[in-house]
Parts: sequence; C-alpha cells; structure tokens
Amino acid sequence: MTVDARRRQLGDFLRSRRGALSRADFGLPTPARQRSAGLRREEVAALAGVSVTWYTWLEQGRDINASRQVLQALGRVPRLTATESAYLLSLGGYTPSEPDRPGSGEPAPPHLARLLDSLWFPAFALSMDWTITGWNAAYAALYSRIESLPASERNLLWLVFTDPHLRDMLPHWEQDSRHFVAEFRGESGAQLASGAHSALIARLSQASGEFREQWADLTVERFASRRRQFRHPEAGLLEFEHHRLVPSDHPDLHLIAYLTDPDSATAAWFRRADRPEPP
Repeated sequence: MTVDARRRQLGDFLRSRRGALSRADFGLPTPARQRSAGLRREEVAALAGVSVTWYTWLEQGRDINASRQVLQALGRVPRLTATESAYLLSLGGYTPSEPDRPGSGEPAPPHLARLLDSLWFPAFALSMDWTITGWNAAYAALYSRIESLPASERNLLWLVFTDPHLRDMLPHWEQDSRHFVAEFRGESGAQLASGAHSALIARLSQASGEFREQWADLTVERFASRRRQFRHPEAGLLEFEHHRLVPSDHPDLHLIAYLTDPDSATAAWFRRADRPEPP
C-alpha cells in the first residue's frame, strides 16, 4: 500500500468514526440543517484539542504527517477499542511495517508441522497475510479441498469469499465472514506498506461484491475465541471452539485450532480409524 493510499484510508477511517458518533453522548444538540448524523469536523477537533484545519486535512488524506499524540487524541473522542486505536496509529505510520513477504506461502517450519500433526482435532497455520501454510489430517478431513488447491489459492480470506464449497459448509457465513474481515483489518497495520497486501485486497474486491461491501464498512476487531459450526457433507453439523495461538519463536505465524469436547458427536466422527485418537 502506498503512502497516499494509507492516508486515504486514514481519512476514511476518521470520517466513518466521526459519522457514527452520537451528538447526545457529548451533550450536543442536533442542528436543524445538519445533513448527516454524527459530529462536525470542528467539534471533533475541539474535543481532541487539535486544529480544525489540521483535522480536515487528515480526513481529506492530504500530504501531512500527524504525530502519535494527535492520533491518540483523535482516537479518544470516538472511544476507539484497543484494536481500532492500534489500527489508527498504523495508518499514521506508527506501527512498524513488515516488509513484503514473498515467502508467506512457504510451508510451516518442521517443528510446527509436527505439532499440528500431533493434534487429533482440526488445526492449521496462517501467515501474516492469512495464507494457510500448513494443516493436519483432521483439518483435511474437515475441509478436503485444502489439499488440492494451488498454493496461490490457499488464503483463508480469499477462500471464505470465493469458494462456494466452503461457503456451503458455514451455516453462519454472514456472521463468520464479517468477523474475518474485521479481524483481518485489525491485523493489517503491519502490512499496509506491502504490495502483497494491496494486491490481495484488490483481487478480493474484484472477485466479491460482498467483500467490497464489508471492507468498506471499516470495522475493526481483535480476534476472540468463539463457537464455530461447519456443515460437513459427510458428517453433518460439526461444532467447535475456535482458538488461535502464536508461537513465541515464530510470531509471524498463527496456529488456528478447532477444539471440541472429546465426548461430543463431532469428536466421535474424528475418532475414525484413519485419524489420531483424542486423549
């Protein structure tokens, strides 16, 4: 992503959060002729203690550089979450940018691959750009297409929006996809200068109108463990608890695990002879 594109995203993000503010929350009346909801630029600037002109230029994506303190002050007005605040700072250039990762599709390191293989429940490894770089037999049993896909297609966000088979497996696709987009945005600050990141967003935007709509919402979330359901063509409805782990020796990889109760019907299906036994 170029510096100009990053500035435009910063402006879009500030504008979207300003428009979502409730005037009543700040004790402000709603002017009769105000065309849209939310606070005015001069009101946000006053609350943050910054120049109206400076704030206006930020929203317009002008060629200026806001200090960390200014961005933090602007983030306090709409009461941004920690994830949203980190994203705002990254758009201002205050999160260290990761270089392009030509090796993002490389297999997970052998010791992490062995860890995945030792697990009886579905698990896989994600790179920073959400490329699936490794998986175990249980994950292949859950999502069999992963083994036949070319490496260029093994991106989790890409598959969620473009693979009809995976979509059919997700009974809560709308909810799941929105979580994924918001989490991906929340984690993308370190990649904003990456050409690979820009190419993925452009490719998804061209391939999926639903992705374009969700990406334009500018929602930002931090990953949270949650219940997940899959509608498997052979096993029927499978239920899991979705977790993410970050190896201390490879913080650029995330290990995704779908846990389930060993006594559940889901576990019983994975207990077939061709899979490792649960403990």
